[in-house]
Amino acid sequence: MGLVQGKAGIVTGAAGGIGRATAILYAKEGASVLVSDLESCRAGGEETVALIKAQGGRAVFVAADVAKAADAQKLVESCVSNFGALNFAFNNAGILAVGFTSEVEEDEFDRIMEVDVKGVWLCMKYQLRHMMKNGGGVIINTSSEGGLVGTPLAGPYVAAKHAVIGLTKTAAGEYANMNIRVNSIAPGTIATPMVLSLPQEAQQMLMAPQPLHRLGTPDEVAQGVVWLSSDRASFVTGITLSIDGGATSNAQSYDPSTSPSKLGV
Repeated sequence: MGLVQGKAGIVTGAAGGIGRATAILYAKEGASVLVSDLESCRAGGEETVALIKAQGGRAVFVAADVAKAADAQKLVESCVSNFGALNFAFNNAGILAVGFTSEVEEDEFDRIMEVDVKGVWLCMKYQLRHMMKNGGGVIINTSSEGGLVGTPLAGPYVAAKHAVIGLTKTAAGEYANMNIRVNSIAPGTIATPMVLSLPQEAQQMLMAPQPLHRLGTPDEVAQGVVWLSSDRASFVTGITLSIDGGATSNAQSYDPSTSPSKLGV
């Protein structure tokens, strides 16, 4: 039996990266998956579905902009109509803009807040309404290492990801006795298309705080998400699971002299 055998749920931002890896792992562990992303990302979303089906899993793609209430509601309705239930949701869709705090444009700030904060809240709103009436469920929201610490050149993104953790903790307390668990994850620097598209210098800067001095993989993040979605995490709610190579455990950046790959004897 898989960790989420016989269950059904939603993964947003699933056209690639962490969302795709998690959707595929959900399916491998026995779940039916509604794969969602923007209409402009349909090709990637349908590819995720095809990868799941090629391995014998069940999946459909539904285009949605999570910052629109009607689309967030549609995802819940589509999951139920396709699979008969909504047992879990992974609210992963998000965007990033970079620049010094004084140089970010107002429309960039507004769009990040609209997608990364309002989008998570809207998805949670309709997921919670359904789960309250149908025996409960599990919600996992994607925050970030940047939701726990400051990150240079990413002020609005950092603010948004801090807000995701606040929404997560609050909802976890509100719905704890309705058989609904709400948690978040805080990935470090992961080998997603967004990170891999950055210049090498930027990748190295982001990776520097990680004692495990390498990029994480989307599958490593997916393992944590699926575990949180399973009954094995039945007494876990309101947490932020750091999947960051140790980045938030240390006050200094990576240095081979203090984090050697081989100890002298």
